[in-house]
Amino acid sequence: MKPTNIILFFILMFVGLTANAQSGLRPRGDVNCDWEVTVADLNSILDSIVGDAKYHALYSYAFDVNGDREINIADANVIIGTILGDELQPMPSFSGTMPVLYINTEGHRNIDSKEEYLHADWWLDAMGIEGYESIGSPEAPLGMVIKGRGHYTWDHFDKKSFRIKFDAKQAPLGMKENRHFCLLAHADDHLAKLKNTMGFELSRRLGLAYTPAQEPVEVVLNGQYIGLYFLTDKIRVGKNRVNIEEQPDMETNPAVITGGWLLELNDFDGTVIYVQEHYMDGWSWEDMLCFLSLSPENLSSAQKNYIQNFLTDANVAIQTDDLSSTEWEKYIDLDSLINYYIVGEIMDDIEHFAGSCYMHKHRGDTTHLIFGPVWDFGNSFTREAHYGPDSVGHFIYEQPSFIKSHWIEEMAKFPHFQQVLRDRWNEFYGSGFNGLDIDTFIDEFVERIRPAYESDVARWPDNDIDNQKSDFKRYIHAKIDWLQTQWGTQDPVDPSGSETEP
Repeated sequence: MKPTNIILFFILMFVGLTANAQSGLRPRGDVNCDWEVTVADLNSILDSIVGDAKYHALYSYAFDVNGDREINIADANVIIGTILGDELQPMPSFSGTMPVLYINTEGHRNIDSKEEYLHADWWLDAMGIEGYESIGSPEAPLGMVIKGRGHYTWDHFDKKSFRIKFDAKQAPLGMKENRHFCLLAHADDHLAKLKNTMGFELSRRLGLAYTPAQEPVEVVLNGQYIGLYFLTDKIRVGKNRVNIEEQPDMETNPAVITGGWLLELNDFDGTVIYVQEHYMDGWSWEDMLCFLSLSPENLSSAQKNYIQNFLTDANVAIQTDDLSSTEWEKYIDLDSLINYYIVGEIMDDIEHFAGSCYMHKHRGDTTHLIFGPVWDFGNSFTREAHYGPDSVGHFIYEQPSFIKSHWIEEMAKFPHFQQVLRDRWNEFYGSGFNGLDIDTFIDEFVERIRPAYESDVARWPDNDIDNQKSDFKRYIHAKIDWLQTQWGTQDPVDPSGSETEP
């Protein structure tokens, strides 16, 4: 610490000066979240520095006073300047154009774990916006628990996503009633937050059995504005979610263990079911074909043997060299596979069959593995950024790519798959994407979130939203045009039903 800063520190300790907060959000430097900037805040900063709380700093919204993603003497200097000059520097604030979700964790603790839930109070302010209703209030908050979520995004981005569980079922922002939701930051979406938005919309238009709902919302955590988020359904078994028979954990009854199953083709954590550890030639972690059982979570030997045998038999049938075989269709629901695949191709999502790839199965010895719901489109159109515009002229399982897809490359070789795919593509393309005017949808969404996006950028710097929107339009139209050259036999129609040029 510089000598001048040490002197100022001791002066402040004795004088006990205070900078009172104005109305609105807590001022920058209010580390203790008591609505004023005082020597107590300075002491907390210095304690954090002396304690070398670097890991803590990564997840702190209040302690990083100057927003440089570190906790150091520069943050203390801002507090000193605020107190001496009474120059309050408010943190970025919400836009006022969409609902605001307020969350206060118990003891204002930072959310720094994906495993441990924190208790928290919350309320939703609809801000008087038509179509939304407030829930709770500052005087009468409700209860929840909250923890971190994500894999790559949790480790590599400062703006974090969270998993929340309300104490009682709620229907926030007009969504279906449930206790379980996610607050997705979309910190990796530098295409105007359109990746999941468009991917989900295409899923709905193609008629997948269930597509997660999402609604944009601005979030204030422990008194600090943390940006534009998307409140999103948590994928789980339920009447309004993945509607299958819920199978008890540790079940052994042979008639019951056939379903329902909610599985994820992934290998991050959870109950891992290895189907083929040496996938194709060579070996690497990307080549391992393994699944997570999300429901049931804790498997008896009977359950694990059943689902592992089912998936292994499906894998063997898919890997056959006999392309006239339809044996694999005894295990895979072809219609859901085709619709799920088309969504991934339009979005050029190279991770569509590699991670966050969900499937489910109803109860019964003859039921099939149904693809869906769709989920994470964070790797959509990343090839264009990595390898240039020509990379759009490839299927998602082809090079150039930095992610290994599973199954789809093999299934795409079967003539029957190819014919059903072409028929479905031409039906969807010829209908004008089932009434979806892509450019209008994009424009309306961007205008809806624009003010909140600009507030978010003040907190988490990013590129201009209009440039991102233009890039997204260019990418998606280029991919659709290319797919039409591969699969198409007819011209599309616009949503009103009149023919248009392809």
